[in-house]
Amino acid sequence: MALTSLWDYVFIRASIFLLHLVAPLSVFYSLARRFVYPPFHVPRALEIWLALEAAFYLVVYLPLHLHLQTATTHPTLVCRSDRRKLFRRCHDNIPDPELYLTKWFRDAPAAEIRRENVRDFFRWAFLNTADPNPEHDEELDEYVGGMEKLLGRKLEPGRGNAKCLRLTLDKVQMSHRSLIWYLCVFVVDTLASGYLRYHSFNFHYTSVLAVFPLRPLTLFGGHSSPAPSLTYWHRPHTSKTRLPILFIHGIGVGLYPYIDFLAELNANDRGDLSDGQIGIIALEIMPVSSRITGEAMSCDTIGEEVHCILKAHKWDKFVLVSHSYGSVVAAHLLHTPKIAAKVGPMLFIDPVAFLLHLPDVAYNFIHRKPSTANEYLLWYFGSKDIGIAHTLFRRFFWADNILWKEELQGRRATVALGGSDLVVNTRAIRAYMTGGDDWILSGGASGSEGWHDGEWKGDGIDVLWFPGFHHGQVFDTKRTRRRLADIAARYCMEGY
Repeated sequence: MALTSLWDYVFIRASIFLLHLVAPLSVFYSLARRFVYPPFHVPRALEIWLALEAAFYLVVYLPLHLHLQTATTHPTLVCRSDRRKLFRRCHDNIPDPELYLTKWFRDAPAAEIRRENVRDFFRWAFLNTADPNPEHDEELDEYVGGMEKLLGRKLEPGRGNAKCLRLTLDKVQMSHRSLIWYLCVFVVDTLASGYLRYHSFNFHYTSVLAVFPLRPLTLFGGHSSPAPSLTYWHRPHTSKTRLPILFIHGIGVGLYPYIDFLAELNANDRGDLSDGQIGIIALEIMPVSSRITGEAMSCDTIGEEVHCILKAHKWDKFVLVSHSYGSVVAAHLLHTPKIAAKVGPMLFIDPVAFLLHLPDVAYNFIHRKPSTANEYLLWYFGSKDIGIAHTLFRRFFWADNILWKEELQGRRATVALGGSDLVVNTRAIRAYMTGGDDWILSGGASGSEGWHDGEWKGDGIDVLWFPGFHHGQVFDTKRTRRRLADIAARYCMEGY
């Protein structure tokens, strides 16, 4: 969504301010009401609501905030040889070494980023720890030496005042969400559910109490999910000549921003139903959907659960379509052999998994001070959400989540990027995907070699470029949604 006007800025800032006030005002009034009778009439319904808001903040949010600070269990450390290979791969794909360090170190001056500070960063990035261990000194010195070669200078000895971003070790930064907000989420979820049911999607649920706010279809209808925890929407696959589609959404409020796109995936068939319809499974990643629920699943767990779903619907091959954080889940599936064997052509929209060793995703979500309406929207309604914050700080293991273009070989793939993305360094990803020499490309893509109408055709990998588009904005207009849907439909035919 593009929010660029002064009115958008005022509206977003005012909304955040008022939502921040709900908890303290509710607690203050509920406590004061016990000792002082208000000099003005307060409706009984309003008093009950304020009491509920106060109780929700004190009894639910505060204990949950404390609990979610618990240290995470990192994945098993790979051998040194594999760590060295990962470092060299990252080392070879850093477009601007100075900016790389500056952003990972929270905009600290270069003079404060010294040798020991960089060792701290690599200790977290490649060893999953903050604790010094003499056994790792030689390895860390190797990484620091590689960084110095990229910088073209020696790092100052000792330790400066710079503090690096270490997501899985840092304090989880979250903000309280009022019952009003969760009521809005409930309404949006209900609207999305009704729209999907209208377009012949069936809901597959797990436990009734697995998510807050509660979901009506869990109580009154739907189908039980074959997976223990993963819910999804399913439209039966009846085509005999095309592949079905597995869709994975991004961070936000679940599937609501994608309902038109999902409905349009079969738009070309409305005049001819002789071959049946393309089947769709739209997974729901609840921990990044503005709900209170369980923690995000590990790479192995989500692979097992998706395998259960595919087995239940007898899908042997499918087209994989993902948006934003969904590309991380897509990376997990590609790293799971029994799932990877079923993955056909792929469409990545605003992906965050490529070049994830660069600081942009972590910096833009966690550290950047918002200044525009879009940035405030991302900051408060995205990164500060309870479930999203916990996922980013305790379940987001970059080495497991990163995806390299070499891992796409053997399959057709399209990567769709917005030119004004606030989350991802899309210009770097564009250059990486197209093999460009200039990482920080400028100007419109249509003028670059190999480009036509904002699209670059490669050997197996194509890149679709939307100049001026923000993260997720391609889903806002029918023209751009239609373009993405046409690519997915073409892959369904080509990949069969």
